[in-house]
Amino acid sequence: MIQRLPSRAVAGLVACLCFMAASTIFAQNLGKTSSSEQTTARLAADMISKYHIGQKPVDDRISQLTFTRYLKDLDPAKLYFTKADIDEFSPYKDKLDDLLKAGNVEFSHLVFQRYLQRLTERVAIAHQLIDLPHDFTVDESMVTDGDLLAYAATPEELNERWRKRIKFELVSLLLDDKTIEEARKQVHKRYDTLLKAAKGTEPSEILEIYLSAVAHSFDPHSSYMSPQTVEDFQISMRLSLEGIGAALRSIDGYVTVSEVVPGGAAEKDGRLKANDKIVAVAQDGEDYVDVVEMKLNRVVRLIRGMGGTKVKLKVVNAANETSEVVLTRQKIELKAQEVKGEIIPLETRIPGAKGRIGVINIPSFYRDFGGAQAGQDNFKSTSRDVAKALQEFDKQGGVDAVVIDLRMNGGGALTEAIEVSGLFIDQGPVVQIKEPNGKIKSYDDEDPGVMYKGPLVVLCNRLSASASEIFAAAIKDYGRGIVVGDTTTHGKGTVQHVMPISNRMFSVLNNQDLGSVKLTINQFYRVNGDSTQNRGVPSDVVLPSLVDHMDLGESFLENALAFDQVPKAAHPIYDMTPANVLAALKEQSARRIAAEADFDKIRNDVTRFDARKNRKTISLNQETLKKERDEEKAVEEIRKEEEEHETKGTNGPIFKKTPYNDEVLKIASEYVTLLRQAKTAKR
Repeated sequence: MIQRLPSRAVAGLVACLCFMAASTIFAQNLGKTSSSEQTTARLAADMISKYHIGQKPVDDRISQLTFTRYLKDLDPAKLYFTKADIDEFSPYKDKLDDLLKAGNVEFSHLVFQRYLQRLTERVAIAHQLIDLPHDFTVDESMVTDGDLLAYAATPEELNERWRKRIKFELVSLLLDDKTIEEARKQVHKRYDTLLKAAKGTEPSEILEIYLSAVAHSFDPHSSYMSPQTVEDFQISMRLSLEGIGAALRSIDGYVTVSEVVPGGAAEKDGRLKANDKIVAVAQDGEDYVDVVEMKLNRVVRLIRGMGGTKVKLKVVNAANETSEVVLTRQKIELKAQEVKGEIIPLETRIPGAKGRIGVINIPSFYRDFGGAQAGQDNFKSTSRDVAKALQEFDKQGGVDAVVIDLRMNGGGALTEAIEVSGLFIDQGPVVQIKEPNGKIKSYDDEDPGVMYKGPLVVLCNRLSASASEIFAAAIKDYGRGIVVGDTTTHGKGTVQHVMPISNRMFSVLNNQDLGSVKLTINQFYRVNGDSTQNRGVPSDVVLPSLVDHMDLGESFLENALAFDQVPKAAHPIYDMTPANVLAALKEQSARRIAAEADFDKIRNDVTRFDARKNRKTISLNQETLKKERDEEKAVEEIRKEEEEHETKGTNGPIFKKTPYNDEVLKIASEYVTLLRQAKTAKR
């Protein structure tokens, strides 16, 4: 249908009236929003539209996407909001952009308060449903995909969803050998904890969810980061923090020690043990703060602090004895997340094989930017740690090939991806970057020489992303080594930059930290001109894996940017991936895999997983659900085996003996042999 457009003056008046209406509706509540929230929202919206690579305005389209995303983030399974709630919110679907520009974020609080109201109502009903008798022999099912559901139009419809949800939670616990009384008690406690946690949500957390919904409307990797989130991000990049040296988790409302970190203050003191409960925290010279039922992130904030300062803990041990533990905070190196290397003599893993394979596991591309800028000699850096591992291989007599394990490596610092690539290639371009103005810039390895010249295998999976893909692509495009693993990598071909929200125009707030926006400001491209966006880096030799069949990767994310290409960058080609060598490696690996029973099991689990992952419902019949869970357990064991190296302890095996890992070693060994044969044939 074609509509006659109103005159510019009339259109402007209509827009003005719409904005005034929205502003008037919120005016009575605007005073409840802090001035820092208003400033943060206004500046964040401006920075997102100005600096995001898409160079798109915060307009009605973004408003609609934000509206949908924020509601989905709070209620993904459509268990709380009703159709009437959504109808009430709907007038703001096209107005959030204008409100944001005015610094008005009351919509986020209005919706969150309604969420808390509905959550409180639903938890009360859940407690009633938990105690009702349920027939676990009835053949009925529950929809598990919220996208397939409409918001409930009546209380009866929503009650039925909750009846099935509670029934599923109870029958799941019965299958875990709980009695019905034990199951009811556990589910009651679960919902009490859920409600208490939600009621403890701080305004800064609501703002983070809301502004991240705005940023996610531009692309899935842009977000708003509160000051606390920025701090966590910086810790992950520098692999160190100042604290007591204990990993914590929340169990039934208690902050519980899950692990004492080696080398930390807690280990040196010796009194704090795994499974101890921390019930109160005090700063040196101050009164205790009760932390039972407090959200974990707040407790962590109380315990963290400047190195050299003291923190007091009231601790309840396994014998239910309460004691006071006073610890002096210190810098803690997060050793479990740093680069590790080991040499594997092939004869210890593969009967009849000979040779030595060096394996280097890179969990992330970390870099302590503050330490680097300060000129510290020992700042944490992936490239430095990889170089140390290669030097250690040489000290131990050298290796025949090196495997770089990037499975589960979600990326990190672009600088590190370039510098790690430079350890294996001579000078030349590593990655091309498209800037917001469309200009293509090449980022080169400028350091002449290499640390290792031999055969190189890069091991990836669907969760190898971003900086991992830059490294894998450079090795592949230079013909420097082979890529082995899942069909392709994650497909994240974008670069994010964390930008502090500037408040220079607002002198009153100059001393306040308003957080940061993490924005996609660039796209990166392989030196062959292809983007890795959506498509990733394909493997030269593909191995069967469950992760490869999961819906993981950029192509499955909402608002992902599209694949495209730029001109190739001139670069040398190493003679280490001849076509006949790659073909032979593929053929021999496929033959082995087809003949090995261990891979039959993986293939069978993949077949079951593929059949199940498209199922959008789950049975509430106890016997049927038991059969489904038995199948899932077998698949889960394979998945854990594939991902285990990601969470292994500091002293655990770097490259555990599994059929998959042993096949990688066989490929590396054959790669060495085939390259030697190819060189001999040329002479």
